[in-house]
Amino acid sequence: PRVMVERWVPTIPFIGNALNEAGGVIGDPVNCIKMLRNEEAVVVFPEGVRGSGKPFKDRYQLKRFGHGFMHIAIEENTPIIPVGVVGCEESLPSLGNLKPVAKMLGMPYLPICLPFPLPTKVFLTFGEPLYFSGDIECEEEVDKKVAQVKDAIREAIAKGLSERKHWFA
Repeated sequence: PRVMVERWVPTIPFIGNALNEAGGVIGDPVNCIKMLRNEEAVVVFPEGVRGSGKPFKDRYQLKRFGHGFMHIAIEENTPIIPVGVVGCEESLPSLGNLKPVAKMLGMPYLPICLPFPLPTKVFLTFGEPLYFSGDIECEEEVDKKVAQVKDAIREAIAKGLSERKHWFA
């Protein structure tokens, strides 16, 4: 699977290079459509920066989803497989945000966290594929479909949280 990343991520020294080598692609609709038409699996994070930049106290609380992924899924007739990820939010807990420094560096946020990840076990819970089709009449329609995906991801996260014993197991 190819992971879609925010435009600014490749500019981060070492991390950007590692993501490129691992197959990360800038999260642009054109890139996504090309990969889907090439029959590649694409990993999308519909929360975008809102999800990756949230503080530790908000872990596992899904933020607002964008609509772009849904428009692409409908137009390209591709299923969406909801995935709940449990464990990553404890591996590098964000305790704050250095907004002025982030702004100087051209980043949306700069988390205050440990300089190394904690050894957490990560659980991936896959939901049933969701299929969406038809013409898009209005954005309210898209919003309802996005809410279905969000609910499915929320359920997958809840299942992952219920199955783990504690952070490290």
